[in-house]
Formats: sequence, C-alpha cells, structure tokens
Amino acid sequence: MKTFILSLFFLLLFTTTLFSQNEDEKDYTIYQYTVEDIYGDDFDFNELFGKKVMIVNTASKCGYTPQYEELEKLYQRFKDKNFIIVGFPSNDFGKQEPGTNEEIAQFCKKNYGVTFPMMSKITVVGKNKHSIYRFLTEKSKNNVLDTKVRWNFQKYLIDERGYLIKEFSSNVSPLDKEIVEWIKK
Repeated sequence: MKTFILSLFFLLLFTTTLFSQNEDEKDYTIYQYTVEDIYGDDFDFNELFGKKVMIVNTASKCGYTPQYEELEKLYQRFKDKNFIIVGFPSNDFGKQEPGTNEEIAQFCKKNYGVTFPMMSKITVVGKNKHSIYRFLTEKSKNNVLDTKVRWNFQKYLIDERGYLIKEFSSNVSPLDKEIVEWIKK
C-alpha cells in the first residue's frame, strides 16, 4: 500500500511539473493570441502550430507597398510547405494606410493578387499598440528580443513552435536569401 501511495505521489508531482512547464513555454509563443481578420472573423494563431510564420505590417500608399508582390510570391512558393504570411495593415507611419478594411482587402487583391491572410487594421506602435505587436516587440512577452517597429513592411519570423526567431527591417525584401533559407530548413 505504501508503494502504491508513493508511486501515485510521484506521478502526481511529475504531471504537475510537466503541466507547469508547458504553460510557461506557452507564455512566450504566438499561440496565445487570437486577432480579427480583415473580414471581421477570428484568426486564432493556435491553429498555425507546426507552421513557420512571417508577420508583416503593411500599408497601401508606401514606397514599400510593391513588397506585396514579393510577399505573395513567397507565400505561393512555400504555402504548401508549412509556411504562412500574416499581414497587419497599419496607418501608423505617414498615414499611408487610410482605407477601411474593405478598401484594403480590395486594393491588395486587385493590385497584387494577395491570397495570404490579412488582418484588420491595427496600431503597431505607441501606447495603443495591439497585443500581437507587444508580443513581437517586447522581450518580456517573447523572451527573445526587444525591437521597435520603425516603418511599414517590417517582418517578424516565428518558428514552428510559435517562438519569435528574428526581425527584418522594411528595406529587406521578403525574398531575401536569409528568409528563404530559413523557410527551407
């Protein structure tokens, strides 16, 4: 009887420790976030488990707007290989995304044939920064690095386990060799 109770105690202790570790790990992953897509539906990052993710803040009237074309090429090339791009329109820099969600969706489809998921327009800097961008830019939330969103089309890479890996500035092409090689790994 003592052996049974002792075994039960150690099993309970092991299970509790394991569960606590998984919860701690989840605190630093993107999987804890659900956002609204450009059509007003929920987009749960938890459903992307096992995929590499690029998150990019976008704008329709920016010098970097032609990167939509490169983003779409990258998405088409790797979307069947556990890779996804998630775009977040933002009007934070130079008022270069003045449109409504509907106008943004139409612009992206008509001018660049965008098929990767686009989210509702959000704020990516300042005191009203969206929680997903707090995760991307604050080491206390992502356990990797502190960054600052400096302009439209800044890119963040998330690995298959939901962890932030790296950030790329706006002037880095989505088709940059380092990004493509990371996706291929």
